[in-house]
Amino acid sequence: MNLLFEFLPLILFFGAFLYKGIYAALIVLMVALPIGLFVKYLRTHALDKMYLWSTILLLIAGGLTLYFRNPLFLYWKPTVLYWLFAIAFLGSQFFSKVPLVQKMFGFIDGLNLEKITSAQWSKLNFSWVLFFVGVGALNIYVAYNFEQATWVKLKVFGMTALMFVFILAQTMWIAKIIGNDDADTEQEHD
Repeated sequence: MNLLFEFLPLILFFGAFLYKGIYAALIVLMVALPIGLFVKYLRTHALDKMYLWSTILLLIAGGLTLYFRNPLFLYWKPTVLYWLFAIAFLGSQFFSKVPLVQKMFGFIDGLNLEKITSAQWSKLNFSWVLFFVGVGALNIYVAYNFEQATWVKLKVFGMTALMFVFILAQTMWIAKIIGNDDADTEQEHD
């Protein structure tokens, strides 16, 4: 349900793009994201910082896009957001006791993350830096070198798929490191 809820503004954006073009799609997205942020806040009583920053950047880039009638502002929004995330992850390596990725995975209940060393957390954190730099570069490359419809498909489906595959790979890597805690517990009782 949560995944559908977060993906809904992009689906509305894509539908509006197919029906009326980029400017109508942008207006739909500029209405849908703040509503989604508000509803998410009401449901969780917490402000999703990633969603918040994405919404703020969209409103700025969207406003500029509509005012100047130039979609380049919209094209750059994902790249700026991804590169800001890359800077945040990189900065956490140097200015925080715990890398940002460790904080992220720490919110998942039931994981025995103590088995992951600080060197492994650093590598994992740096992989997020590289991922965000890469998808930001891919976004702007497609925006400048392909048709608008291709960029919209990448934005709606491609970036989501890339993020899903990346998180799945990271989750599998973490699962391999921490192993099966149930098997460890059973062996201790034998």
